[in-house]
Amino acid sequence: MGSAASSRDREAVTEHRLCALEDIPNPGSVGFDLTCDDRTVRLMAIRQGGAVYVYENSCPHRRLPLNFKPGQFLDAEKKYILCTNHIALFQIKDGLCVDGPCKGTSLYKFTANVRDNDVIVTL
Repeated sequence: MGSAASSRDREAVTEHRLCALEDIPNPGSVGFDLTCDDRTVRLMAIRQGGAVYVYENSCPHRRLPLNFKPGQFLDAEKKYILCTNHIALFQIKDGLCVDGPCKGTSLYKFTANVRDNDVIVTL
């Protein structure tokens, strides 16, 4: 008895240079559309000091982009990722929704590393 694998599970894992670390405000966020294997993935990168967290730009509540304005994914205090469609709040470090209609669910997180001042994401 098994479950069907998601399309993410079936595809090859590859590393991609997303941007230079200094391209992301500290603290702050930037949005990206990354094309990989004939598909485009909407991403957001959140920076806190030297740490970068990369998530799919898709709210688990209705699968809509989280931002209305390009690159703006954080609340006014820059403590949480904000879904501007549903006013849901997500923790930056793990993407867990702590307030809003999708409380208890999480954003899809990608592995991201800073290497030689470049942000590398694994898809």
